[in-house]
Amino acid sequence: MVPTGYNPALVALSIAIAVFAAYTALDLGGRVRGATATARLAWLTGAALAMGGGIWSMHFVGMLAFEMGLPATYHLGLTVLSLAIAVGFTGTALAYVARAQARDRDVLVAGPVMGLGVAAMHYTGMAAMQVHGNLAFSPSIVALSVAIAVSAATAALWLTFRPSNPWQKLGAACLMGAAVAGMHYTGMAAATITAEEGGAHAAHIAATSMDQQNLALAVAGATFVILFLAILASSIDQQRIGGELQASEERFRAAVRAVRGVLWTNDPQGRMTGEQPGWAALTGQTRAEYEGYGWAEAVHPDDRQASIDEWNRTVAARRTFVHEHRVRAGDGTWRHFAIRAVPVLDAHGAIREWVGVHTDITEQREVEGELRESNEEIQRYAYIVSHDLRAPLVNVMGFTSELEATRADVRDALGDHPQAERIDADMAEALGFIGAAITKMEGLIAAILKLSREGRRRFDAETLDMTALLQGIADAQRHQAERRGARVTVSPDLPVITADRLAVEQIFANLIDNALKYLDPARPGRIEVSAKPAPGKRVRFAVSDNGRGIAEKDHARVFELFRRSGQQDQPGDGIGLAHVKALVRALDGRIELASKLGDGTTFTVTLPRGAATAVETATAPVRLAAE
Repeated sequence: MVPTGYNPALVALSIAIAVFAAYTALDLGGRVRGATATARLAWLTGAALAMGGGIWSMHFVGMLAFEMGLPATYHLGLTVLSLAIAVGFTGTALAYVARAQARDRDVLVAGPVMGLGVAAMHYTGMAAMQVHGNLAFSPSIVALSVAIAVSAATAALWLTFRPSNPWQKLGAACLMGAAVAGMHYTGMAAATITAEEGGAHAAHIAATSMDQQNLALAVAGATFVILFLAILASSIDQQRIGGELQASEERFRAAVRAVRGVLWTNDPQGRMTGEQPGWAALTGQTRAEYEGYGWAEAVHPDDRQASIDEWNRTVAARRTFVHEHRVRAGDGTWRHFAIRAVPVLDAHGAIREWVGVHTDITEQREVEGELRESNEEIQRYAYIVSHDLRAPLVNVMGFTSELEATRADVRDALGDHPQAERIDADMAEALGFIGAAITKMEGLIAAILKLSREGRRRFDAETLDMTALLQGIADAQRHQAERRGARVTVSPDLPVITADRLAVEQIFANLIDNALKYLDPARPGRIEVSAKPAPGKRVRFAVSDNGRGIAEKDHARVFELFRRSGQQDQPGDGIGLAHVKALVRALDGRIELASKLGDGTTFTVTLPRGAATAVETATAPVRLAAE
């Protein structure tokens, strides 16, 4: 048996190397999650080299610390193999546990892999040692050394890849370093060396001891340089992350300011804590005044209890807080705020804090109030106007009745006169047009009254024979067309659709009326209404004319309210086409324009074949002809 011992300084150095290497490797490995593919590979490689190289260096220094009184050399191939084993097993374990989809239980796989790698590296390194003696191992102590390596590596990885602070990471590094050192020196205790010769010359032993110390210091120095560079890279990356976080926070705060918001945070129980500069600047409250639930004192008394109750319900339910209340500003005025707050969770799903924003919507609420008042005034005016329109309509209906009586008198007076039949037919046609116009006017007045009562226009869908409906519109405007020397032609095979009758009549009456107004008086006018199927169970109706046309520069604005285009020699206020576009959209359709100055115009209206039985819209309720 060879008398053995350890150099205390080299033992301490080996343990320091193990702890430093473990901290460096675990720090680099912890950066793998969330990194890009390139950065992920770089961090994994650095962690594997730091851990594998550090473990190997610790082992080498620990071997040199072993004073056995015999000269020793190392087999180059086995020594390199031991280093490769350390790096390979360490990299594999870190890569497995650092996967994006990895779970806590995965350390039960990665930990044993790393522990077995440490053990394999150690005993391969021992096998590389060449001495003039026999080397034997105690199986029970070898098993103990492997168990120490596996257990400690598993615990260290579990600590590393959990949410941690620097102290927790340092604890994991110390544990891992102690595991490596413990495994090494336990493994060394398992070895028994029997010298082939009685001993070694004292001078030779002293020289060997000095050479070992110098070699140990050289290996340790190189290792510390490598680990220092790794830590430096980690520090630079940490500064980069810190800069990105600071920039992100500044962008977030700027975004909050851009929407006139106030950012605040609460603790997991929903209490305001810490410095809240935004809230203090808004309300003028001091930290002592707003902490806890003191913030509620700045909320309007009528809104205070409701806000507290809703906030407590939100905190208990762990959901997004959406609310609105009035807050007393620092100048004493009450302002309206929309509030939205979300819980920030930690890795275990527990609420870490609440982050919320108060967005000033005072101007919006004031505008809404003015709009409500204006809308109510419009509704009252519309009700009065629609009521007053009935008076002249009643007079027209009275004169129509008188004309019916006159028609009968004329028919009796003419008797069998050759002109009697023609005159009677003309009067019947004229009275029919007047009756149709009265009916349409009654429908419009009823729609205005309904709008003024309900504040919204309601569309009631019904089945429409579009050929009959559009032919009726064309017949009603036949006299206007004849005065302009024009003809309105409706295709006889138009499809049946389901839509609101009054809205469809308004759309096409406006388009036909608009076409009639802007025909070219120098040539016979022609207006054609046709249709063809469109994708998605829709129908594309086209109203085409050979009139003046619209300049291309005016195409984009013809549907704007109160905007007119072309020559202004016809009556109109620029309302009709804007109203048509609104109605088409309300019916879930679209309208398109194709026109060239001097070549006529085509308006294409695409409508669904079917429609909901009730559609609500806020579009204008009256038909006004315009271009």
